[in-house]
Amino acid sequence: MDPHPPRAQKRLPAVAVLLALLTALLGTGWTAFAPAARAASLTEVTGFGTNPGNLRMFRYVPDGLPAGRPLVVALHGCTQSAAAFDTETGWTTWADRWGFALLLPQQQSGNNLNSCFNWFESADIRRGSGEALSVKQMTDRMKTDLGSDPSRVYATGLSAGAAMTNVMLAAYPDVFASGAPVAGLPYACATSVVAAYGCMSPGTDLSPAAWGDKVRAAYPGYAGPWPTVSVWQGARDTTVVPANMTETVEQWTRVHGADTAPDTTDTVAGHPHAVYRDSAGRPVVETHSITGMGHGQPVDPGTGAEQCGVAGAYILDVDLCAAYRIGQFWGLGDGGTPPPGGGTKTAVLPSRAADDGYVKASATGGAPAAGTLEGTYGVAVGRGADGLHNRALFSFDTSPVPDGATVKRAFLTVTYGSGSGDPWASGNRMVLDVRSGCFGAGCETAADDWSAAASASGVAEIGRFTSGTQTSADFTAVDVTGTTQVRLRLASAPATTAYVFLKSGTSATLTVEWE
Repeated sequence: MDPHPPRAQKRLPAVAVLLALLTALLGTGWTAFAPAARAASLTEVTGFGTNPGNLRMFRYVPDGLPAGRPLVVALHGCTQSAAAFDTETGWTTWADRWGFALLLPQQQSGNNLNSCFNWFESADIRRGSGEALSVKQMTDRMKTDLGSDPSRVYATGLSAGAAMTNVMLAAYPDVFASGAPVAGLPYACATSVVAAYGCMSPGTDLSPAAWGDKVRAAYPGYAGPWPTVSVWQGARDTTVVPANMTETVEQWTRVHGADTAPDTTDTVAGHPHAVYRDSAGRPVVETHSITGMGHGQPVDPGTGAEQCGVAGAYILDVDLCAAYRIGQFWGLGDGGTPPPGGGTKTAVLPSRAADDGYVKASATGGAPAAGTLEGTYGVAVGRGADGLHNRALFSFDTSPVPDGATVKRAFLTVTYGSGSGDPWASGNRMVLDVRSGCFGAGCETAADDWSAAASASGVAEIGRFTSGTQTSADFTAVDVTGTTQVRLRLASAPATTAYVFLKSGTSATLTVEWE
């Protein structure tokens, strides 16, 4: 393909290939999806520069927006438009609520048959060239017209728009402070239509160094700072496969001089979330892998404090508003800079098996001694065949919960190993005592753990189960500075043999949610 003919003609020789590729990229569902226009609020701007990419410019500006506010650039997906991407994804909700301007570039069919941004065309992804320069010129126009804060300019997009988001971050790191590609691809993954197929699926596997070199080559000599990146991906996306999230993380962590091992892993709204920090401890990349979701933008329709969006083709209701979480990652919500993920945070912490164990004693607690079978069966709760009674202990490193955080709830999940009798017979209860720190003189299970004082006694219960896992009721007594220990005991001493062995380590978890 000749890269130099007039723009209106340069893609015509690839019509058949483009149609197949771009239909695959976001399917045909967009064509049938006709969202309501927002003529009173969404306005077109012309004369914003030389516009070498031949794009259209739309903007959404909340009434009375003062100067000095942030600017978000939102890039639609294939056959989508500005009007179909502003409200459906939830961005206008947060523009109104948090006070920022929204720029929505729009592709034209003369450039691309399915109105996708050309993330795979060399001329469109270079600094000072093509569509990338057009979007930059729009951004400059917004800053001039509205007095937007030049240090708080952000980019996000879906699918082809997500790939173009990475283009803008790489080509103009001096313009964008951060970005959030949703179901996207690494920068310069493809530089032709044909190569784009392999990038989308099965993905292109390069070394972190190679990916990083592609970004640095987009603006030679640039010394930083580089944009931070929030990467979103459906775990069951078969259009732009999840391998692309891995490669995108490798690209941007390399640029930031960070490694590819996450420094923090937890869950947000039940979905895996990871944070990667640079050598100074600054969060520079985060990922959200949406369990069970295919190709699209996560939304959570409703009027709640963290809800947004309107479900439709490739706008997927998964009870999680990506726009809200991305805005929190950028520090838009309260004018501050909260930790990546924002809002309510969740961590699922495995027990520290080396300190887990159980203590045996008489029915009255006499002659306690540490149990010896945890390495074989697990930790015991209840009355054993030897007539002695058992209390189990699980230890958790809860230091990932930030100092000063407000714990909203926590719960213990345990896994059945084996047992005998019914410890819950006649209405007996398996209750939890919680200790901020360690129960006894040390954290390793010992005799003094039987009767050591708890920070909170009987705060929750574990219901009856004979296989699989069981989750306790909620509690909030968690040590946010170090170790939290949980002791399981029966409220009443059984008169006959009735016990369970519970597995420790990764089979026992403490889930903590905090703000």
